[in-house]
Amino acid sequence: MKKILFISCVLNFSISHAQFEYITEPAKLKGEVNSGTFESHPILSKDSSTIFFTRVSFDSTSKKKYNQDIWTSKKDASGFFVKPVSITKVNNELNNSIFGISSDGNTIYLFDCYNTDKKTVSQNGFATCSKKGDTWGEIVQHKITNLIIKGNHYDFHINNDENVILISYAGPSSLGEEDLYVSFKKDNIWSEPKHLGNKINSNKYDISPFLSNGQDTLFFSSNGFGGEGDADIFFSVRQDDSWTNWSTPQNLGNKINTPKFDAYFVKNGKNLYWSSSNDDTSNDDIYTSKLISTLVAKVDKVTNCSIYKAIDGKIDISVEGGLLPYSYVWSNGSTSEDASSLSKGQYSVSITDASGQKVELNSPISEPKEILNLTAGVNIAKIVTPEVVIFFNSGSWEILPEAAKELDRIVLIMNENPNLVIQLGSHTDCRSTVKFNKRLSNNRAASTAAYIKARINNPTRIYGTGYGESKLISNCPCEGAKISNCPEEEHKKNRRTEFIVISNEMKLIPKSDKITPKIDNYTKK
Repeated sequence: MKKILFISCVLNFSISHAQFEYITEPAKLKGEVNSGTFESHPILSKDSSTIFFTRVSFDSTSKKKYNQDIWTSKKDASGFFVKPVSITKVNNELNNSIFGISSDGNTIYLFDCYNTDKKTVSQNGFATCSKKGDTWGEIVQHKITNLIIKGNHYDFHINNDENVILISYAGPSSLGEEDLYVSFKKDNIWSEPKHLGNKINSNKYDISPFLSNGQDTLFFSSNGFGGEGDADIFFSVRQDDSWTNWSTPQNLGNKINTPKFDAYFVKNGKNLYWSSSNDDTSNDDIYTSKLISTLVAKVDKVTNCSIYKAIDGKIDISVEGGLLPYSYVWSNGSTSEDASSLSKGQYSVSITDASGQKVELNSPISEPKEILNLTAGVNIAKIVTPEVVIFFNSGSWEILPEAAKELDRIVLIMNENPNLVIQLGSHTDCRSTVKFNKRLSNNRAASTAAYIKARINNPTRIYGTGYGESKLISNCPCEGAKISNCPEEEHKKNRRTEFIVISNEMKLIPKSDKITPKIDNYTKK
């Protein structure tokens, strides 16, 4: 899986349980860090102004064919890393690599390539080097109790407090070719490495550990948990203080992971860095992306309708996080950030940012209750806004969907006023015979009353009858040889349903309905 000896890790400066679905498009690091050879193990200073990394070049004429050294570069005013330089103080003929930097930026943690014979690598510890002014000082070696590394592949990571080191190597408890271990510093002594358990470690390579600032989230690379290809970057959350109980590793997804080798993930603030061989040359380069914060929206202010049936309601919202620009789709079709000119109802808005994150909000708009005069003799159909109008098909008494919506308004009023007693009256125009109109209006009164009775308490509170053409509002003669010359609008006034208030007192609620007629299923002739 690994082509060259890479040993390094990073100090963490601020990390949370982030979701990596929403990040900016990954790209190679801007500037001159990446070249035609292998660059990996990015380590950023706390302010992200300086990067340390490992560069491996191939020289067929040299005794050291794979020349692995530590390099550094500073960011210019445009945010590009300038031409890097080799840190000659810590580089020698062995495979050098840095795996951490202190939070003050004055101490670097190194793979221990500094034995006195200068020909072998220490396999039981690490080294540090501290800066004095602009000059790197002497190298100091440190031992880890009972650390014995056999083989060429291993890696380190030191935490932000510089008292926990994670190690990937083929240790005594390893399940695979390289497992993850932890060592703790106490009284300036590093403890014997502890195996992190079989939830984290697979039967293959588990490498390049990186620990969150809270020491509860571990990022690492593995080819033992499936994924996009060669080696993928995963994360897992520590469940307790044992350091052996971890959540099931989760893949960071195909925005970061590729079919090639992906490893050495670090996070500095919202900036993400890692190494990948996902290009035509198969050389490792340093890639970067930025974590997009979670899209959050809230309702700031709701302005309800000022009067009954008004359309002056408003909903003001605010949105934060995510990636600009935002798009808005309201349930009433509006695409503006805030919604206005709203009537009473329930409204929702779906907000989407440029990265695809979505969030929804819901908010009701209310209105003042309609104040009704419910004294005896009042026709409710006339005093509500808009007026209740019931339509039937010609010669029919079937309650149509449009009529049902109108009757539901009467039902609502009766349920809000549980003592209200109503006499329902159905009227026709003068066309057709008197007998037919009487029978038709009776049937319409019966079907209308039945609809309301089924939806209110004390159904005897509504009753009625059909009046046919006996109470015309517009006196349009149309009986016998007389042909009405009234306009249709006048006939329409006669075809009405009235809901007359009888009382609004409990003591006057009828005990039974003996007035409303039954449906007469006659055939019109």
